[in-house]
Amino acid sequence: MTESTQRFFISYAGPDRPWAEWVGWHLERAGHEVTLDVWDWRTGDDFVRHMDNALGTVDAVVALFSKSYFEPGRWTEEEWAATVARRDRIIPLALEPIATDDVPPILARRLRKDLHGLDKTAALAALREAIDGGARPTSSPAFPGTPASVEPASASDDTQPRLPSSAGRPDVWNVRRRNPDFSGREAELTRLREGLLDPRQSLVQVLHGMGGIGKTQIALAYAHRFGGQYDLVWWIDAEQADQLPVHYTELADRLGIAKPDAGSEHNARALLQHLRDRQRWLLILDNAEDPGQIEPWLPEGPGHVLITSRNPDWQGVAHQTGLDVFTRSDAVAYLELRIPGIAPDQADALAKDLGDLPLALAQAAGVVGSGMTLDRYRRLVTTSTARILEEGEAPGYPATLAASVDIATDRLGDDHPDALALLRLGAFFGPEPIPTSWLEEARPRLSTIPGDPDDLMWPHTALQPLSRYGLARVDHEAFQIHRLTQAVLRDQTDAEQVRMICGDVASVLGDVDPGDPENPDTWLGWAALASHLTAQHALLSDRPELRVLLLRAVLFLIRSGQPQSAHGLTTSLRRSWVSELGEEHPHTLTCTQYLGHATSDLGDLKGALPLIQDTFARRQRTLGDDHPDTLHSANDLAVILDSISVNTEVHLMHEDTLTRRRRVLGDDHPDTLSSAHNLAAVLRALGELDEARRMHEDTLTRQRRVLGDDHPDTLGSAYGLGTALHDLGNLDEARRMHEDTLTRRRRVLGDDHPDTLHSAHILAAALHHLGNLDEARRMHEDTLTRRRRVLGDDHPDTLGSTHGLGVTLHNLGNLDESRHMHEDTLTRRRRVLGDDHPDTLQSAHNLGITLRVLGKPDEACRLHEDALARMQRTFGTDRPETLKVAHSLAVTLYALRRHPEAIRLLEETRGHLRRTLGDQHRDTVQVTASLATVLTETGQRFKAQRLLAQQKPKKRRFGKKSR
Repeated sequence: MTESTQRFFISYAGPDRPWAEWVGWHLERAGHEVTLDVWDWRTGDDFVRHMDNALGTVDAVVALFSKSYFEPGRWTEEEWAATVARRDRIIPLALEPIATDDVPPILARRLRKDLHGLDKTAALAALREAIDGGARPTSSPAFPGTPASVEPASASDDTQPRLPSSAGRPDVWNVRRRNPDFSGREAELTRLREGLLDPRQSLVQVLHGMGGIGKTQIALAYAHRFGGQYDLVWWIDAEQADQLPVHYTELADRLGIAKPDAGSEHNARALLQHLRDRQRWLLILDNAEDPGQIEPWLPEGPGHVLITSRNPDWQGVAHQTGLDVFTRSDAVAYLELRIPGIAPDQADALAKDLGDLPLALAQAAGVVGSGMTLDRYRRLVTTSTARILEEGEAPGYPATLAASVDIATDRLGDDHPDALALLRLGAFFGPEPIPTSWLEEARPRLSTIPGDPDDLMWPHTALQPLSRYGLARVDHEAFQIHRLTQAVLRDQTDAEQVRMICGDVASVLGDVDPGDPENPDTWLGWAALASHLTAQHALLSDRPELRVLLLRAVLFLIRSGQPQSAHGLTTSLRRSWVSELGEEHPHTLTCTQYLGHATSDLGDLKGALPLIQDTFARRQRTLGDDHPDTLHSANDLAVILDSISVNTEVHLMHEDTLTRRRRVLGDDHPDTLSSAHNLAAVLRALGELDEARRMHEDTLTRQRRVLGDDHPDTLGSAYGLGTALHDLGNLDEARRMHEDTLTRRRRVLGDDHPDTLHSAHILAAALHHLGNLDEARRMHEDTLTRRRRVLGDDHPDTLGSTHGLGVTLHNLGNLDESRHMHEDTLTRRRRVLGDDHPDTLQSAHNLGITLRVLGKPDEACRLHEDALARMQRTFGTDRPETLKVAHSLAVTLYALRRHPEAIRLLEETRGHLRRTLGDQHRDTVQVTASLATVLTETGQRFKAQRLLAQQKPKKRRFGKKSR
């Protein structure tokens, strides 16, 4: 590396890649080092980490300004913003005229070089001047009116990137005009360009995927974006492979090498020979279907061939790239471009309805853009799929989606009737992959599949045509049909066929048994099964043979943290089963029990309570008090009441259920241990911390032995024990236990499972109390973000995170931010949980603390007095949370200089704490310190010293901490 060598990072937008490669190539030729993502980073690498590393090591960032560069949502913003923030050098090069208003103000004042409108020589000079800086000329500048000379082509022009602005359209070109509505697909275009330039890959690339996925549109976009890098770009409709020689003859004639009397095959072969020695050519074979017929006519040489096909079977012929539907972000961006005024959430919902399929999105934009309301269109997609998908102009696509499906299924039925039958069967499953092993097991009982039931090669022989015709995605384990293709096929199926097919679907699903739905090891299997059991069109709820399986699927959804799906399924099943079986049938009661679980897990405690109460009463009457199902309902009722309001009645209910379960099921039965865990949690909430700890330790030991260390119930008890240790003041031990539980829950349940988020929340609280406030804040913020996404803004767990973050912000000194967060949380908790719920009163308590520190003791006093009165009335005077509010009220009275009232309340509170928690508990120590402070301020110094000498508390800054 010479002294003049510099290191550059090239920042550009995807559509400007040809410019990026041209700039990068010439910078490296000049002896500089260049970091360019498409040259230096591999597919699958961590883009953000690479970008951060590169920006931290280069001497300057070369930013290629264009209208695309400043579009919202591009990574270019992070790149230039990070450069400006580091105060690093940024070199702007303008690729097209840009209005000053379109450039962020912080960049608008920077000098930039224009590359647009220049020939290659002038552009290279401008690039060198931008990099090296200007210099005074050593000879007279050329007369301004002299025409610029044209630079002769050099020997290296065949390999170096061309200047994009001067490349223009190739002389040999027959590609139709670009699609003005094309958007997205940047990653696919990048991979395609990389593949064609990579010497390790074939120079023949094939894009394959189902009809309507946008293969032709990507090929068209590639031709227009990179056409200037070629001398010849020729588009051929290759659906009829036997017509390839004719199309090749047309190109040979354009090149002047065709012999009019020689025939198409001779001229086609002459073209292939010509392309062997020619540089910079691109052939696009659109809609090629038969690799065997195409391969003999593939040219060789230094050019490129791009094929689009529904057929994925191109092994040994071309390098394959399978196309999927749009990413959701691309789908939303496309709809926002095509339907002016559509809101992001509306676009997201429509994209979801249409399965992000580009053709369907284009048709929808055509229909909605011509006047139909979005709500009506979405209803028609559900109720009249085939009919609505016949409507809507889709520029660039040869037919509507409904017509495309019709054409493909007609051809399939003529050639492969067994494959068409399998396709129609698959249309009545869910839109997720269908494991072929399910079909293999059920084949003898499938009435709608023609052929030999003992055929050893079925369904594989039937799946191959589905893949070849682009009607399904097929791999060695499963096949998948797009939801809209399924819907079109269902709309075309008569009632008798529907009845028979649904019977076959039930036969297939009824044979599947993933295992215990409460064991996370089985959840992958259950996830695959549940996606088909819950498909609305499957019509499975009235099939007696599937009722137990459906209930087990609901239990999986509940235990795996999917309450919304569980709620939807149980609501549908209960409606059907109440009508068919009656309200007191065991299956109906279990369904209602699970509906109560799901409703509670969604945060609707008041909605869950009557469901759980009704199920308990009916089971008591029909099954008796000691039946295991009745005890399930007794446990559920105690838990929901506990969630609404802990009191001695709930305590007695848990004790009774635990006693009965021990007698009926045994001490170590999982249900018994669940009751023991719940009773320990209630004891902790009531302030009986030593007994709670003892019960949690015993339950955890038993669950580890019976269920294993990583079972969700075991991890629940580990969480409970850690919480009890935290409340007892054993913070370091509690932290270690919470860290271990969080690690296990992340591994077993996943990062976003509600139980995992419980662990993250309580660990953040432990870190807070240990003084690690910055780390606590980061954990609270991450947990809050996840809970909002998973559970919603108003879920009680989400509000627990906003409360915890508000407390941490208070202790970090961000008092205004803390106040706003506490006020919002209090408002939401009052609406969701009620004025007297413990969580609501906790929010009022902490808002009062923040208001007091902000110098508003009168407002704080009103909140604290109201909260204390409600706590004492609802929960009694000895509950730990009640005593915390009493302590805060006393501190507020002190701030108001109402010293006698403050002393009296502190003395009462200290007495309660000494009796319930002991002298050395941190809450007792804090109250003693506060009392000593007030005594000292009122001239009772010796009494204060005696208190402190007896207590030996840790030094604390009085009145500043918020919990």
